[in-house]
Amino acid sequence: MAGKKEKTLEEAFAELDEMLVKLADREVSLEESFEIYAEGTKLLKYCSDKLDRVEKKMLVMNEEGGLDEF
Repeated sequence: MAGKKEKTLEEAFAELDEMLVKLADREVSLEESFEIYAEGTKLLKYCSDKLDRVEKKMLVMNEEGGLDEF
C-alpha cells in the first residue's frame, strides 16, 4: 500500500477553518468541542513545523545566496 500523501498548508488551513466553524456552532457538544480542539492543536503543530522547515530553507538561501537546503 502506498504511503499517505502529505497535506499542503492550504489543505491544513482549510481544515482549521472548518474546525472553527464547527466550534462556533452552539449545537456541538462540549465533548465534541474538546475532540475538535485536540485535533486542531495537532494540525496547528503540523502547520508550524512545516512553516519552520520552509523558513529555515529560505534563511539559508538568504544568508549564503545559494540554493542549499538546510
